Amino acid sequence: MKARTFIVATRKSELALAQCRAYLRELALAVPGVQFEELHVVTTGDRITDRPLSEVGGKGLFLKEIEEALFERRAHFAVHSLKDVPPELHPELALGCIPRREDARDAVVTFDGRSLMELPEGAKLGTSSLRRALQVRLLRPDLEIVSIRGNVGTRIRKVRERQVDATILAQAGANRLGVTHELAHTLSVEECLPAVGQGALAVEYRVDDGEVRELLRALNDQETDVTTAAERGVLSAVEGDCKTPVAAYAVREQGELWLRALLARPDQTGLVRLSARRNFPTNFEEASAFGLELGRELRAQLSPTA
Repeated sequence: MKARTFIVATRKSELALAQCRAYLRELALAVPGVQFEELHVVTTGDRITDRPLSEVGGKGLFLKEIEEALFERRAHFAVHSLKDVPPELHPELALGCIPRREDARDAVVTFDGRSLMELPEGAKLGTSSLRRALQVRLLRPDLEIVSIRGNVGTRIRKVRERQVDATILAQAGANRLGVTHELAHTLSVEECLPAVGQGALAVEYRVDDGEVRELLRALNDQETDVTTAAERGVLSAVEGDCKTPVAAYAVREQGELWLRALLARPDQTGLVRLSARRNFPTNFEEASAFGLELGRELRAQLSPTA
């Protein structure tokens, strides 16, 4: 019998392909008798590399063309980085799988391997993330933060060429690309609270495709599904986008869900940090509601003026 073939949409960056292919290898092992073909999509976010995302429309720019491939039935499902997926999706689309999460922390690349705290005074750190810039300034207020865009390899190259003295990457991306030898060190969650969903993948499909829904269930990780749902609830409540310094990270600890979050104004003032715990939710909806509750409290505490 001929194997069933599914077409999978993905961005064509090195990291996007690496994480998509790793997921598909696991899925093929979990569901024998299926094959996959990749549909490589260049998104608006990929084409615009000379400006920060906050200036050109936000993270949704990495999804638009991929979701069009789903709507037009050129692909059965799509593999994304969860941190690129807005909390609210088109009603005809859904996330059918959140696989087990990779390391959610941020990591530092420096020109000579020294740590962030050992960089010389006034050193240049390149990042286009307001979340990272805000938290780095708390650790090293003397550093000069400069905006840089680009994939993992490009940002590492800019450090090696001394265009900047350091940059920050997602540890998960470095792990998936096999470039952890380029990292000086990994920041703790206390030093730099991760982006919502960082380290996790999201597999998107059309809600009317029951066959794909059943296929994707094979690798859904319940704990990652619940923890990231709480984080995305925070993002939804604060109406966060690339112009908003917002972070949230949830973990399971001793039978409880521990959710930490922070929010600041777009100009990076007025920082608010909150943390809450409750019994570990039994489903996505309960976790999302918990995140919404904490997010609304964050927003309430962040007054509109200094």
